Amino acid sequence: MSFDVEAIRKQFPILTREIHGKPLAYLDNAASAQKPLAVIESMRNSFEHSYANVHRGLHTMANETTEAFENARVRVAKFLGAAENNEIIFTKGATEALNLVAYGLMDEIKAGDEIIISKMEHHSNIVPWHFLRERLGAVIKWIPVLEDGTLDLDAYKALFTKRTKLVSVVHMSNVTGTINPVKDIGRIAHEHDCIFVVDGTQAAVHIPVDMMDIDADFYAMTGHKLYGPTGIGALYGKREWLERLRPFQGGGEMIEDVFEDRVTYQDIPHKFEAGTPPIMEAIGFGAAIDWLSNFDRQAIIDHEMALYDHALQGLQEINSFRLIGNAPNKGAVLSFALEGAHAHDVAQILDRYGVAVRAGQHCAQPLMEVFGVHSTARASFGIYNTIEEVDRLIAGVKKARLFLS
Repeated sequence: MSFDVEAIRKQFPILTREIHGKPLAYLDNAASAQKPLAVIESMRNSFEHSYANVHRGLHTMANETTEAFENARVRVAKFLGAAENNEIIFTKGATEALNLVAYGLMDEIKAGDEIIISKMEHHSNIVPWHFLRERLGAVIKWIPVLEDGTLDLDAYKALFTKRTKLVSVVHMSNVTGTINPVKDIGRIAHEHDCIFVVDGTQAAVHIPVDMMDIDADFYAMTGHKLYGPTGIGALYGKREWLERLRPFQGGGEMIEDVFEDRVTYQDIPHKFEAGTPPIMEAIGFGAAIDWLSNFDRQAIIDHEMALYDHALQGLQEINSFRLIGNAPNKGAVLSFALEGAHAHDVAQILDRYGVAVRAGQHCAQPLMEVFGVHSTARASFGIYNTIEEVDRLIAGVKKARLFLS
């Protein structure tokens, strides 16, 4: 499929909407992307023609739904470059995936053991490790973030001791767009016999990822930022680690046998998928991956970065504009602050012009403290955004600056 942004936009019904009498310019893709007709229709078709619970039924519709559900797993495995389909666990999203890993590793972490994370992490890759600090006495150590928004890799190397057991980092920052060298970070972690976990929530949307190349032990992603539905995500885990982890939840589906004095568990991936799964959401997730895979990924990257560059050039004309993070290797996420103006006020004024951006701490409070700001406004670009929408963002921020000065 050739990359034609106007043709792409026609596949997103919501983009015809007006907000306050203005055409919608949706620039909040890092929070959640809109859904193409391919995803909407795949879920509707399943609801209308072949819906049943998966795995346990023997009737026709149960078999059809099971096949569609498991085919979605195959699509995720291929998308991530996993060695086998069973290394993909369906979750509610990246948050649940990271919590699953943290809970599952409780048998591996002892009091005084060290966990290395970075100061650019989303709270979803911070709080689960605090659970291990609170409950097991683990020690959290932090990789500093440099002024340009990159990780201090020299400081990272110096953090390791004989008690370091795990490293967990984000692949691409949801605040600055910084793309971390996770392959190198993981190699260093493995040299110290550490478990390596990656939060790929943003990266999986915007850049090709390959588990065989990255060599992460675990990699988390979500569906709703990748043009799929909410309530669905995936955890990739190496087979040897998934077999070693304790189950995250107990109930139907994940069980093999239940006796009065013991239970035995299903093989992976079902060991981690207790209860009725998000069936339609998984089918929509698979459809989103199919849809995105029709395009040349480099063409998408080039398009999104052209939007980012155009936005940055225009916004830098504002004297009080401050870019948050200018890493040389980054994705199309633009967080900024205006001197003397609260990010929430900027976002509300932009909304009056039909421009949707995010404002706040973006679930990354430690990173806000690194840059000395309470909150930022964030424009994040996707496959369907246009230069005209970026021009409206620039004009809206300039109007907000005048109004708030």
